[in-house]
Amino acid sequence: MLGKVLGQISIVITTIDDFVWGIPLIVLILSVGIYLTIRLKGLQITKIPMAIRHIRDNEKTGEHGEVSSFGALCTALSATIGTGNIVGVATALVAGGPGALFWMWLAALLGTATKYSECLLSIKYRVVAEDGHIIGGPFYYIEKGMGKNWKWLAKIFAFFGVGVGLFGIGTFTQVNGITSAVKNFFDPDSQNTVHLFGTDYSIAVVIAGLIITVCVALVIIGGLKRISRVAEVIVPFMAVLYVAVALIILICNITRIPGAIVEIVQGAFGIRAAAGGALGAMMIAMQKGIARGIFSNEAGLGTASIASGSSNTKDAIKQGMISTLGVYFVTFVVCLGTALIILTSNYNPLNYLDVNGIEITRDALSYHLGIVGDILLYICIIAFSFSTIVSGYYYGESNLKFIFKNISPTYILGLKIITCFLLVLGSFISPTFLWNLVDILAGILAIINIYAIFSLRRDIIEEYLVYKRLL
Repeated sequence: MLGKVLGQISIVITTIDDFVWGIPLIVLILSVGIYLTIRLKGLQITKIPMAIRHIRDNEKTGEHGEVSSFGALCTALSATIGTGNIVGVATALVAGGPGALFWMWLAALLGTATKYSECLLSIKYRVVAEDGHIIGGPFYYIEKGMGKNWKWLAKIFAFFGVGVGLFGIGTFTQVNGITSAVKNFFDPDSQNTVHLFGTDYSIAVVIAGLIITVCVALVIIGGLKRISRVAEVIVPFMAVLYVAVALIILICNITRIPGAIVEIVQGAFGIRAAAGGALGAMMIAMQKGIARGIFSNEAGLGTASIASGSSNTKDAIKQGMISTLGVYFVTFVVCLGTALIILTSNYNPLNYLDVNGIEITRDALSYHLGIVGDILLYICIIAFSFSTIVSGYYYGESNLKFIFKNISPTYILGLKIITCFLLVLGSFISPTFLWNLVDILAGILAIINIYAIFSLRRDIIEEYLVYKRLL
């Protein structure tokens, strides 16, 4: 019964997803990214070395704030390096073909200007709450930058921001990735099951869901500083490990890489499709690539600016530059590595009727590394997804605190309980349904946030001109 209901809901969600991520939103995202890139003279590209230097300098000086700039970057990265980069890339391949990756890269290249802008605005308009915590994010730069008359839009952003934090970035997709990984390793044939909600589920899924829930609860109780400390440990170590393994695989398969790149470019423009279907193939690739790309690197969503708003730097320009590094690393290192690992394997989209990215990436790693690939994937999925869950919760809590000023600690405790409940529930829901739901929530946030950034473009440009004069 539950499966039938979820199936009907999934059809509705897919229809809404296709509408939200239609041509208008794609044009909006790309055009604002192009505009900001031109007006900022490609700052997000030309100043990469300076951004790296700012991280080092800030770690030495350590100004007043909740966390360091590096801690803020790691917190933001922990919310982006997860299923979106390892599993989400695979789902984009199935749904939009290899060409989706090209549009994912293009959206990221332009998205760095958007990411820079939103994190700059977050520092510029952040506030100190009554409890002494520093809070910044789209809700504040909409309210304070655009004016009190736009407070209703800030509230709407915060409402959907809670949804993205709890249902999208923070819980459903991440815990589903973890439990799927555990099941595939310990009980791939579902030989040990338990009957729940009218369906048989692997005991491995149930146990993994409960363990993750308990571990997350222990972390989120400690607040942002504990979340940041966890992110600063997990993210750098696991990211280096994953990238190193990806490099080894690609070096061993270097002769296949040119063919994979050609396949990506051809798919991006529908070159291999029949004449009548070329445009349609191109639009599907654009839709899935840009949508999954934004979920992977968060450029345009505004969520990462919440972490940046809590950093201990007073220089909005510096934090904006630092934030761009996250987009580059996530998209052009982690996502690209995952994509090429899959495309240089024996990948065949016809073997994956249900968009289950964990299986696609697992099969690719197994093809290259055998059982070692399986183990590596499961370790990375669990570590990355866990850090993403706790960071996603922080995003949700920050948005909730904006909606309800001076919110009672009792309600915050209630939010933590709801998060833990959703973690358990997310273990049992179809991955296709989850990804479509994430796309919708992300699309709504992107529309509001990009509109706000464009409305505040004078602030962004003026800060840049002042910065140039000081160089």
